[in-house]
Amino acid sequence: MAGHSKWANIQHRKGRQDKLRAKIFSRLSKEITVAAKMGDPDPDKNPRLRLAVKEARSNSMPKDNIERAIAKAMGGDAENYDEIRYEGYGPNGVAIIVETMTDNRNRTASNVRSTFGKHGGNLGETGSVGFMFDRMGQIVYPASAGSEDDVMMAAIEAGAEDVESDEESHVIWCADTDLNAVSTALEEALGEAESTKLVWRPQTTTELDLEGMSALMKLIEALEDDDDVQTVTANFEASDAVMAQL
Repeated sequence: MAGHSKWANIQHRKGRQDKLRAKIFSRLSKEITVAAKMGDPDPDKNPRLRLAVKEARSNSMPKDNIERAIAKAMGGDAENYDEIRYEGYGPNGVAIIVETMTDNRNRTASNVRSTFGKHGGNLGETGSVGFMFDRMGQIVYPASAGSEDDVMMAAIEAGAEDVESDEESHVIWCADTDLNAVSTALEEALGEAESTKLVWRPQTTTELDLEGMSALMKLIEALEDDDDVQTVTANFEASDAVMAQL
């Protein structure tokens, strides 16, 4: 997904690692707790929890943090979170999907709407931009996992739908409902993945210049700084020349 990978590069260049790491751990802990509370606390018997734990490990989240998040769900003192998706447009008409987990719907809705408004965007109704994205499973391996042909063959045998390979990584796509099965099969063939998660994959992207990218970055950063926000996905892309100036 062009927007996702390039945004990851932007985050790296802007030196937000420590803050982002804390945010990622918080987001993953919340997902693990919710998954464990909704199903079996054993990852082997709970596909959503298994994927959450796998993603936490790929982000180097300490084992103690993972176990605490599961124990919190079992202890009965975990907050009750609602999963709410917000959709809208950012600067230059870029479509944005914001996924949240919140214990206060009014607070989250107010904050998300305000953030869109302050940064040149408009929050729309549910479904207003969702049709521009496909809900898919995304599994990422480093380029060192194997040749493009070997990874493609493993992906096909595992039941994946598509593979995108470059000098740095192999990105494997599958149906959202097949993510658990496909990732398990790939793990046996290629080893542990760098990332395994459900994402919104844009069907088309909007090309942005430097000014447009700068404006969009401010909006996405502001959204990601909200503790209730789990993920932010936008259907943008930018040329290498623009990326070099950021």
